[in-house]
Amino acid sequence: MNKRMNQIGFSQRVRLEWFEQTANLVMAGNDRTVVNETLQNLLQDKVSVGGQAERGNREKIITILLKTWMTPPKELESLRIAGLDLLKRIPRKNHMVVHWGMVSAVYPFWAGVAVQVGRLLRLQGTAAAAHVQRRVREQYGERETVHRAARRVLRSFLDWGVLQETDQKGIYKGSKEFPIDDADLIAWIVEASLHARPNPSSPLHDLLSGPSLFPFKIKTVHAETLAAASPRLDILRHGMDEDLVMLKEKGN
Repeated sequence: MNKRMNQIGFSQRVRLEWFEQTANLVMAGNDRTVVNETLQNLLQDKVSVGGQAERGNREKIITILLKTWMTPPKELESLRIAGLDLLKRIPRKNHMVVHWGMVSAVYPFWAGVAVQVGRLLRLQGTAAAAHVQRRVREQYGERETVHRAARRVLRSFLDWGVLQETDQKGIYKGSKEFPIDDADLIAWIVEASLHARPNPSSPLHDLLSGPSLFPFKIKTVHAETLAAASPRLDILRHGMDEDLVMLKEKGN
């Protein structure tokens, strides 16, 4: 898991509807070849139009889409299956929550950028791209790849509708928070958030209101509700009134 935490991986501007279409293809039972070919056709007039590079932006985007919903790291397979099950039954307006959680788990860099955006929005109501960039580079290193990837994640946030442009160039504001009150969905996004953290345990309050989930307003729930909704979460009473939520170890 530590290796995943230090990787960038998410280096393209990827639209929400492309994740939705990928998940739909997977849920329909298509194999990797069919999904890949369908995504190639979908993106051919949208990304790298006319490009012949072996690893152009289109191929990199498709790699991100496939790794998120078809071939995630082994430790995320249960999360993926549960996420697909949620997509089948929850209202379409809530699908973004599931895509956000799965991307965060597969690519913690996405969650890392979200943390910095969420903190700035909470502190001052806006987030400057330059400030986000500086904080992300402090964590991941002063590399051009980090700068470029952070910029594309921010553009993805705009595409997804969770950030909005302001009158000042490079200054963003948050959109209206999306409410989440489904207990199964809350348990799942908590699990996904734990997978995006170096330490797979956290106080419940920090998970429900953490800056990496800045686009969402998550209903307050009891720890026991989360444990009942997900067999992959464990709860530890930490002090008099604080519950620690953690990923259940394999075999338990």
